[in-house]
Formats: sequence, C-alpha cells, structure tokens
Amino acid sequence: MYFNCKDLQRENYEDEEAAEEFKIASFVDMVRDCSRIGIPYSSQGHLQIFDMFIVEKWPVVQAFALEGIGGDGFFTMKYELMDVSMDLWKTYSKMDPVSLEDLLFEDLMTFEHQWTSFFANFDTEIPFILELSESQAGESFRSYFSHGMISSHITDNSPSRQPFVLFGNHSSKENLNSGNFNFPSEGHLVRNTGLGGSTAKHMAVQCVSPKGPLACSRTYIFGTTHIPYLGNRLLSQIYAAVVEAVLAGIACYAKTSSATKSLNIEILFCFRIIPLDNEDSLYLVKTAAMTIYDIPDLLGGRGCLGSVVFSESFLASQIFIKEKDGSINTETSYIILTAAIPRYVSWLVSISIMLHSSQVMPEEGKLYFFSDGILFSHPHHGSITVSKNHMDSIKFYDGDSTSVVAALFIDFKSSLLAHLPVQFHTPSNFLMIGLFPKSKIYKAFYSQVFSSWQQTNSGISLKVIQADFLSVEQKRLLSNMQKLCNALSYPAGERWSQLKMAASLPELERFLQHFAVSSISREPVMRAHLPILLQQSESIPVSKAENDKVVITIITGLPGCHSSDLCAFLVTFNKEYGRWVVYRQTMDSPECFSAAHFQRYLSSVIESQQNRSARQSSYSRKKMRLLVVLQGYTDVIDVVQALETHPDPDVKSSFIIGTISTCVEPLSCYMEHRFLFPKFLDQCSQGLVSNVVFTSHTTEQRHPLLVQLQSLIRAANPAVSFILAENGLVTRNEDIELILSESSFSNPQMMRARYLMYPGWYDGKFGAGSVFPPMVQICVWFSRPLEKTRFVTKCKAIKSSIKSSPFSGNIYHILGKVKFSDSDKMIEVCHNTSSNSLSLVPVQEGPTPPDSRNDNRDRSGQQECFLVFIGCSLKEEDIKDWLRQTAKQKPQRKALKTRGMLTLQEIKNIHMKRHLDPLPAGYFYNGTQFVNFFGDKMDYHPLMDQFMNDYLEEANREIEKYNRELEEQEYHDLFEQKT
Repeated sequence: MYFNCKDLQRENYEDEEAAEEFKIASFVDMVRDCSRIGIPYSSQGHLQIFDMFIVEKWPVVQAFALEGIGGDGFFTMKYELMDVSMDLWKTYSKMDPVSLEDLLFEDLMTFEHQWTSFFANFDTEIPFILELSESQAGESFRSYFSHGMISSHITDNSPSRQPFVLFGNHSSKENLNSGNFNFPSEGHLVRNTGLGGSTAKHMAVQCVSPKGPLACSRTYIFGTTHIPYLGNRLLSQIYAAVVEAVLAGIACYAKTSSATKSLNIEILFCFRIIPLDNEDSLYLVKTAAMTIYDIPDLLGGRGCLGSVVFSESFLASQIFIKEKDGSINTETSYIILTAAIPRYVSWLVSISIMLHSSQVMPEEGKLYFFSDGILFSHPHHGSITVSKNHMDSIKFYDGDSTSVVAALFIDFKSSLLAHLPVQFHTPSNFLMIGLFPKSKIYKAFYSQVFSSWQQTNSGISLKVIQADFLSVEQKRLLSNMQKLCNALSYPAGERWSQLKMAASLPELERFLQHFAVSSISREPVMRAHLPILLQQSESIPVSKAENDKVVITIITGLPGCHSSDLCAFLVTFNKEYGRWVVYRQTMDSPECFSAAHFQRYLSSVIESQQNRSARQSSYSRKKMRLLVVLQGYTDVIDVVQALETHPDPDVKSSFIIGTISTCVEPLSCYMEHRFLFPKFLDQCSQGLVSNVVFTSHTTEQRHPLLVQLQSLIRAANPAVSFILAENGLVTRNEDIELILSESSFSNPQMMRARYLMYPGWYDGKFGAGSVFPPMVQICVWFSRPLEKTRFVTKCKAIKSSIKSSPFSGNIYHILGKVKFSDSDKMIEVCHNTSSNSLSLVPVQEGPTPPDSRNDNRDRSGQQECFLVFIGCSLKEEDIKDWLRQTAKQKPQRKALKTRGMLTLQEIKNIHMKRHLDPLPAGYFYNGTQFVNFFGDKMDYHPLMDQFMNDYLEEANREIEKYNRELEEQEYHDLFEQKT
C-alpha cells in the first residue's frame, strides 16, 4: 500500500488540522478489512532489522489509536505486520522504461564520472606516471565504492563485485581472485610491476557501483602498438580478441538467451548472483566478462606479463512475434550500458576520428593535412600517420548546413594496419573523420585542403558525395558523430544530459523503443505491427480495402453520461455519412457488456448486408456505419477484443474501428471526495479513446470541476481531444468530424500506445480487471404501472441516504422504461444519484431493438416495463421492496372499533346527536345539566352508554361491509405477471 495525502491536503483543505484528520481517517478506512500489512522497512541495499515498535512510533500509525478515528488500540496489536523490503527490491531491480531512465541519468552518469576522475588522475600525472601506485590510481573507484557501502549489510566479497587497479604482472590470477582490494599496496608502481621489476606494460582496471548493477572492467596499455613506436603488440592483440569475444557473446546471448552459447555472464539481482535461466533474469542488468589469466612472455621467456580483463554491463530486450502462420519467433535488441567507458587507452611512459567498428568510441585529437596524407595526433595513442599510398579512396560529405557534421570517408589498404593502433583494425579497412561545423579545422579544410586534394596528381583525389550515396554503415557513423556534435554544442542542463547520453550510447534511442514494448508483457505482437511499435514505419498494412469495411464508431461512458443523447444527435444530424446501424448494450444482463452477444450482432449485420439486393436504391447502397453505444462500467478494451477475437475471420475483417469517444458528465465522476467511480479513467485511456465529450457544465466558462477533470484526463491521455456538448448536442462541425473519424483508432500513435497499455489485446488476452468498488447491476421486469409522484419522491430521496465507504447498499443509477398510472405512454427513465437528476422522457415511436433476454425465460406474462438499478452490494429483494413502494398500494383491512378506541371528539358528536332523546324515569334537564331524583348532576345524557354502543354497532357494520368488499377486490403485486 502506498499512501500520500500531500496533494489532497493542498487542494481541498485550507484548515491543516482538518486535512490531517481526513488523512488519518482515510488511512484507517484503507486498512479496515486487512489482517496483514506489508511494510517496506528498509531501503534497497541497506537491510535493517525489522522493529514493529519503530513502526508504532510513526505519526500516522500513532494517530490510529485516537478515539473517534481508529480507537481500537495499538496498530501493531490489531494487524500482523511483515517486512516486505526484499520482495519490493526484487520488483525494483527489474528494469522498465522508467527505472532504466533513472539508471541512465543518475547511476550511470555517476558511474562514468568515476572513470573521468580516473583518467584525469593519469593525465595530470603523465610526467611522473612511472611513480604512480595502484593505490593512487584506484582512489576514485575505491572511494566511490566504499562510501556507497556505508551502512550497507551486503556481504558479497566476490572479485566481480569489487573495484581494483592492478599494474603489470601484479594482475595475476592469484591477485585477481584474492578479492582483497580494500587496502591496495603503495609499493606496486608502474615502474616496478613489469617483468623482472621493470616498467609495467599494462594495467587491469575494474569499477563497480556499490548500490546498483553497473560494473565494467578494462585493460589499458602503457606504451603504443603501432609504427613508428615500439610497443606491446602481443597484449594489445590478446585484449582486442577478448573485447571482440565479449561483445560477440553479448550479441549471441541477446539473440538466443543462452549463456552456454555465449560466455561468462552474471546478473546482480538484489545484490546476489542468480543464474541466467531464472525467470527473474530477463529484465535485469547483466554483466558479461572474460579474463585471460597469467599471459606468458612469449618473446623473452622471462615470466608472466599479467592478466587481461574485460567486462561490460548490458541490458537485453526480447519481443515475441506472431507470424502470419501462427508461429512464434523473437525479435531481440540490447544496449551495452557501459559502452561509453573507453575500451582502448594507452599512455606514452581536438578533431574526431571514427572507425567502422562497434568496439571503440570516436577518438578526439588534432588533425594535420598534407599533400600526401594526414597526421592524427592523440594525447594517449601518439601520432598516427595515414599516407595516401595506403589509401584506396577519399570521399567527402558535407550536409550544406551550419549545424551538420561534415565527414571524410577513407578506405585504406591492409598495408596501413601496422601504422594503426590495434583497436583501429577493422575487417572493412575503413575510417571516418568528422569535421564539426563552424570549427577552425572545417574552415581550414575548405580554404587550404579541399581544392588541392581534388586536383592532386598522386592518383588518389578527393571526391564529393551526396547523402543518397552513403552506405547504411556510413549513415550510422555520421549520425553518431552528429549526436556527439549536438551534445558538445549544447549548454549544460537537462537537455545537454540527454544529448550527451545519446552521443555516448548511439544505439540507445533504438533500444528504448524496443524495450518500451518488451518490458510491458511477454505477450506476442503481430509481425505486421512491429515496425509501427518500434517507430520504424508510419503506415499499417491492411488486408482488405478500407472502403469495403464497415466503420464502427464507439461512444461510451458511465451511466448518466448522455451517450444515448449524443448517439441520437449524430444519427439525426449526419445522415449524409451513410446508413446508420446502432448497437446498444443489453440492459437486463448482470454484466455491463456481453462479448458473445456483440459478436452475434456483428455476424447478423454482415449477413443482412450480403443479402441486400443489387437492385435497391442508391440511398440503400450508401456505406453502412455502425454506432456502438455503451453506458456503464464497461472497459472499452473488452469491445475491441470482442471484435479482434470474432470466431469468423471474414466478419472480423469486414469491420474497422474508426474512433472511440467517451462521454463525461462532470457531476457523475466522483463517488465521494476525489474518489472516482470505477472504470472512469479506463474509459479515457491512451491508445483507445480519441475524444472525451463533456456533456454538462459547458456553458459556464472554465467551471472549476470541468477544469479539474480535464487536467486529470489529460494526465492519463495526453493526446485526447476535448469536445463540449451540453446534454449530448455538439455545436461545432469539426467536433462532429472528430467523433466520426474513420482512421483515428488505427493511426500509428494510437496503435503503439494500445500495445503498450493493453498487451495481448489483439488476441483477446488482456484482462481488463475487476470493477472496484464492485458495482452490481440488477434488472427487474414488471408489467404494472407506477405512481409517478411516489416514484419521483423516492428517486429524489436516494441521495440523502448515500453512505460512505464501503458504499454498501448505495444506488447510483436507475435506467429503464416504465409506465405511469396517469398515462399509457412508455417512459424512458434515467436517474443519476450523484447529480440528483431524473429524466422522464416518452419513448419515441419506431422500431425497437430485439429483446435480448434469455430465450428460456417465460415471456407469457408480457412484462414490458423494466428498470436497471446500479450500485454497490445491491440485493434484488431489497430493490423490489423499494420499487413496490412506488406503485399503487394495496388498501389495508380496517379494524373493528371498541369503546376504548373512541376519541373525545367522537363522544361529543354522539352526545350532540342524541342529547335530546327521551330521558328515563327520575331524570330531568335543568337547561345546562341532567339531574336525577336525588339531585345528582351530570353533563351527559343518562343513556350515553347505550348511545355509544349503538354508534359502535353501526360503525362496525360499515367496517365489516368495507372489509367484505375489500376481500372481493382483486389485487396484483407489482411483479406479478399479467394473465
């Protein structure tokens, strides 16, 4: 569970105390039905002993015990708490596009900075390089690693997870595998770690990220490997072979996902090594490494030169592809994250040159042009001469723009190889020299070199070529050089970081496109859609002429959203678009949308179209359009999948979805506070919905509720169009065209977003997920009329009875068709509790959709009225009891009267009626009172008891008559079928 109320507090409450109380109450509500709660107690890489008493001290947990909020005692006593840190680390360790971006622009940039510091240390010490010790050289790596491990409980001491710098023969197998690099020796210097205590010829280097998966190792040379210098050609050639082997192994693994066919590859997963065949390994950063231990001195035979090491951290991506024949293949890609760390560097005891090789990055140095060749001076490699005698051709490309890199392409003979550093050796014998625009060398080349090289008599002349004549590889290298130029010319900042990363990892953009697709799901994608997903194409191949297909326009929304009103408007206003066929969802089903029913309907549409006679009028032959109108908690993806998985391929290929629009009634979006009704954002999601139609609050300019919802929807679907249509009436022609578009759903951007949001959708494998809170849809059928006044009163009273979470028993929508006792007309009912609006509209005369009820249902009663109640945890019997109260009520039997039931007023009336009746013997009336023989006075007639008995007898005869007549009357319950 993740709980954050900062935004809620800022937006809804000026009273900070009220905001805090709401935050705590929300927390209590969220954990109400829980028995166990997971706590992410430790941050990644810093495991701590779980202490529930520390959790009890957290402010929001302490507030749990406040009376009137939580009030149930200690939080840790009521719930079982567990530490889920390790489980979350596993999730966090898996790469997705967002975590990869964090890795690239945070961890990797910090990692590369350590290497920059490492090289700077050597460059500043060049005059005294022989006195440099392993301890001094590796200080930046060691500090970076040890500081990052402070307070960490990781105990992995394997050599592959520790930084080191070892000179010369001190890089032996024994020393490499010892794993004791925390206290490097101050006595191992460049000048004494070679054969017999001589100067070292190379060093083995490794840097490791202390908190992440990044690690790489390199072998660098002291000396050079090409004429005119004496050098360490043996070590360089071995190292070049190791580099080639590792890169080939990574490529092989990415293609086959098999380590047995590649080389030593390991994965750091939650700071433990896991095997490659583990299911968790696919989305983890891996390290490929190769070491040649204890290389002997083949020339002098004086012992061991040391070891050569090389490793790279990389990430692979794999997409499953479904071919036309149904078979499944894979499309792979990979990115070497540490490729920007120089693989070849040498020290002797800025123009860029680039090679036709994936093993090296562009080298920057000084370039000198001569009539018979060029001289490239590099601070590490020394001077490199390229004579025209060793050249086959020189070609020049200039993009004729002040921002485009110009390039010299040199094809050289194999005789030049001895004059090049070993890393410059490529099978194609090809070099590219980049001249940055507006640079001094660019201007000097045009003013002093260009003409003379074109007119040379030496046999090799400069030829100018256009972009169309560049090979694929030349275009790739030129693009990489352009990225480097852009990064160097841009001021420091976020954009500069992005350009610098693109220049360091030229293949990153292509990989990110691939990884964005593969990291979503293991579900296969269709071969025809792959170029769209990888943004390699802007068109989607179709198997049937678009004009032959029936365009489906889908209008959806929550109940009460006026989608039916919008449908009616479109059909009436846009008859010129063709023949309209309207599909409405079945209302009497417990599910909001029935895929099987929809598929049967599509089949019937095609069947009726095929049976149409060619002799019909031109109007009848207009292009058919299908308008699908949905209203409920339906996932639009279910409708799309119902079409894609239609059992008849001919029917499936006969339809195409034009566009999907969602109607939104702003007052009917929130259940309480900012808690949305289920499926609201799903019905506005990217990749499916092109338009959101607001059907109320459109007349008031920038209504706060409307603005807030637009901001929320825009965050979920940045490309969606907003349309204002009060009560479903669209006022702008361009908005109508958007709703009725025939191509919006199938454009490449929508297709790509659909694959990323709904993996497996075209195979019907995407599970839309349950509705939460669960919404029950209960349909009740009846044949008796309702009392309009009682029905309206009951509907209006619903809102005052709405309960807060968990919302049990709440009725949010009432839809259907009924008759009232004051009219024989059928009335369409739409009640929305949130907005407390009730619409009672006579049903228009005309054809009605076929009854979708189960064929096995007994229809003898001819129940023509129905109402659909939608809400939380509703029960059919409760709904029927509620509805019975809106019908004509059955009169109740009257009870017989007794003396005790007579009211004072009734007694007075009896006396008033009979007070002049004859008096019995011995009584007289004195004008005000009745007096007997003994002089006793009374206010009532002496025979009053008899008068009341007579009254009761007469009244009870009337009651008995009424009850007999009532028994003889026939009464029917609202849900009793007519006979």
